[in-house]
Amino acid sequence: MVKDNPEAEILFADEARFGTHSKLGHGWFKKGSRTTVQVKLGYKNFYIYGCANPMNGKSFALLLPKANTECMNFFLQELAKEFADKKVILIVDGAGWHKSNNLLVPQNIKLVYLPPYSPELNPIERLWLYIKKATIRNRIYDTIEDLEVTICNFIKNLQNATIASICHLNYLFS
Repeated sequence: MVKDNPEAEILFADEARFGTHSKLGHGWFKKGSRTTVQVKLGYKNFYIYGCANPMNGKSFALLLPKANTECMNFFLQELAKEFADKKVILIVDGAGWHKSNNLLVPQNIKLVYLPPYSPELNPIERLWLYIKKATIRNRIYDTIEDLEVTICNFIKNLQNATIASICHLNYLFS
């Protein structure tokens, strides 16, 4: 597959859910003191569909309302436009919308599936953790729109070198 397309862009893809429900993390506090941490309960959320090349940090992401076949089709269409001059090998997990009979895969994209229940093989999972740690851990957003703006700005400002260093898995590519 890669030998047939040496110029192909190899991208690992997945979706991550972001929402208004507080994510608490560990912290350092003065010994003997009780620290109050505000939390917000809620269920409003959105998804970031994203993909990244762990070797060079090239990436593509979209904010979409749901994780389903319709949104996956939109993501694939936009990804195909972004890499219109290249063949894309998109490595995904076995989510139902990744294998749906209604999935419309553009001609310049070839889907390759990871083994079941192996998120550790998908480097973009590490990127989602990095983004969540930097943007939502121990923070409260008053509105879903505030969270959307924060996440989008954070992703827009990520450098390819940062993405590559987070996603690079030596044992997969050595």
